[in-house]
This record gives sequence, C-alpha cells and structure tokens, in this order.
Amino acid sequence: MSAVNLYEVLGLSSTCTKAEIKKAYHKAALQHHPDKVPEAEREEAGIRFKVVSQAYEVLYDDQKRAHYDRFGLDEPNGAGMDGDVDLEDLLAQMFMGGGMSGMPGMGGMGGMPGVGSFGSGGPHGNGRGKDVVQEYDITLEELYKGKTVKLASTRNAFCSACKGSGGKDKAKPRNCSTCNGEGYVRGLRQVGRGLMTQDHVECGNCKATGKVFKEKEKCRKCKGERVLEEKKMLEVYIPRGSKDGDKIVLEGEADDQPNMETGSIVFVLQEKPHEIFTRAAADLSAHVSVTLSEALCGFSRVVLKHLDGRGISIMHPRGKSLKQGQVLKISGEGMPYKKSDHRGDLYLTIDVEFPSDEWLSQPGNVDNLQALLPKPTAKPLEAEVVDSVEFDPTASMETFGEADEEGGSAWVDEEEDDDDDGQAQCAQQ
Repeated sequence: MSAVNLYEVLGLSSTCTKAEIKKAYHKAALQHHPDKVPEAEREEAGIRFKVVSQAYEVLYDDQKRAHYDRFGLDEPNGAGMDGDVDLEDLLAQMFMGGGMSGMPGMGGMGGMPGVGSFGSGGPHGNGRGKDVVQEYDITLEELYKGKTVKLASTRNAFCSACKGSGGKDKAKPRNCSTCNGEGYVRGLRQVGRGLMTQDHVECGNCKATGKVFKEKEKCRKCKGERVLEEKKMLEVYIPRGSKDGDKIVLEGEADDQPNMETGSIVFVLQEKPHEIFTRAAADLSAHVSVTLSEALCGFSRVVLKHLDGRGISIMHPRGKSLKQGQVLKISGEGMPYKKSDHRGDLYLTIDVEFPSDEWLSQPGNVDNLQALLPKPTAKPLEAEVVDSVEFDPTASMETFGEADEEGGSAWVDEEEDDDDDGQAQCAQQ
C-alpha cells in the first residue's frame, strides 16, 4: 500500500486550520457512514468511515499532527493510531480478495482521496521499498552557514554479478513451491484490538519474487540471495538556513529489494539548543548585558559574536537611556532564507547590570551617585497605620503560591462534604 495522505483523505491542504479539519471531518463522516449506504456497500463504507475517523484523530491533535507532518505514518509509535488501528492495514482489507478491489476512481480505492494504489503490500507489487529515516543533530552555527557531511553507509545492494536475479547467467528459475509463484503467502494479522485482517505476507523462500533457482544454478557471488552488503560514503548537503525538522532526502540509497523501487535515506534535522541565540523561523534573539553607566550614558562596542564569528557592534548615543528588558531590532542579521540572499532579523533584549554591593559600599560612591541621579517625583503614599517589615532579597517567583496551609487548593466545595451516611449535611441556622 502506498503512503496514505491524511490531508487528502479529508480533502484538505497541509496548511489547513483546526476549524477546517473539523468541518471536513463532519462532512466526510456523514458521506461514508455505513448507515447512509445500501447494505451491499456497508462493509466498504465501514472501512472508509474508520479511515476518515483516524485521519481526523491525527490531524486535529496538534502533537500527533506535528509528528505526522514530520514522519508520516511509517514512524514507529508515530502519529497516530495509539496502537489501536493501522491505517495502511485497514485500507489493505479493501484489496484482499473480497470483491472490493479494482474500484473505479482513485487507483483502486474509489471515492477515497489520499489513498494510492495497491503496491508493495500485495502480490507482485512493483511498489516502493521502505525509506530509512534517521535524525541528524546539527548546531545553529551549521544551519546558519550550511554544511556538507560525509557519512559511511551500509546497505543491501543488488548483486553486480547476477544483477539481482539470484541465478547464474542463462539459468532459468522455476516457480517457488512455497507460494506457487505468487511471491506472497496468505495469512492472518492483527491490526487493532480485536481486529484481524487477511493479509499477504512476503514469502521467505523466494524473497517475494515468486521464482527460485536450483542450488547449482544459483549465483556464486550472492548464493542466490540477490543482494550483497555494500559500503559506501554518502555526501549530505545541508543548505544554509535549514531549520529543525527539515528533511534531507537521498533518493535510492536505502536497501535494494526485488521487484520494488529502492527507497530513500531521509535525514531529519534536529537543531541543538544554543547557549546564546534563540531561533524563531528566520529571526534570531539574544540577550545583551550593559552596565548601568552604559544604559544611562551611552556606549559604542561589540555586544556579541554572531554565528559566523563576526562581532556585532552597536552605538547607543548619549542623552538616551536603555531600559531593562528593552528590545533592539537589527534588520537583516537573522538566519538566512534558503536559496536566497535575504535574512531574517536579530532581536537583542537589554539586561542592565547594576553596581555590585562591593562598589556601593565604598566610601562616597552612594552619595555621589545620589547627587547625580534625579530626585523622586512621585508623591509619597500615606496610610493611617504603617508597618515596617523585613524582606528576603534572595526570593524567587518559583515559590509563589506555595503558602497554602491546606497543602493544595484552598477552595473547598461544601456541597461535596458528605456525612458518614453518605448524605449531604444541611447547614443549621
């Protein structure tokens, strides 16, 4: 079964909103509900209805949708089925000798968009082999500048001597006795809780080719296995401006399999956290520390080193103050856009460093500072009763809200306070 496109199942694009997903689901569920079709079509409609429901379950959940967008349905423990139902297997029931195959309209799945034709999951299917998906950790500096990586790869490749046939030159294979030349044998397989499907599984004797050679006719190099282990170096180019979750696809570099198109090796980029910069799309942000003197009197200096090693210098003029938490935007100093000379922006958040207690304790510093700084202009607060309190200067907001003497929520629902007989008590007047 070729890949199921859950968005197309619901007739949506990959940029759809949750509201559009919900609306499309209601429409599709009504269209494919078994109770809405003639009795002869209910079995097929039931499968379609389950597919629509599972597509909705994945796409409407933000976490499952993000996982599906990245890995599809092939990823173990992936987007969707919570271990209950396998969409590929569910759809395969449409083609298992039950009179529902070959339906007009959508490559064997009439009326059900997003589902391709029966390929690698069935007999003699000239489908596509599985892709090999690997995560690749990469730094923000490497994403900023781009990178070419050479990686050692080991895969099963067609034997060069027999070209993947498994037999000697001019040798003629005979039909496999295990599968009667079909390449697949029929069996039962569980696809969900309490749900079994009749399925075709690959014949182990002929490796799904349906043909075998006599022992003396087998290829001497691969011993009739058709494939041999191949080691090679792969060159992976990661364009500058790539982001977390981007896929680098090396077509045809997965294992060769008889009667199937060779799959790809897919590298999924995993951006490592950076100690200075934070990235959002093509924009970068960082914190910059300045002294109180610089914040009030101005400065001109390099405030941080960029991802390519350049120093970023800014000039803050005299006569204008910088405030704690103030944000400075530097256009064109963010991440590069792929296949473009344009860049995002750099946002610098100001952190003002106040004088240390040691500096303040030196004779005359506080008096001199107080004489220079503006005098308070706010009117003092007045109250009839004034308490002088002590405070902890090392406190943190992480302990905020932990002073509940009940050890939990201070709210008590008196209506749920039952007596010993399980009856609610009435307040006595």
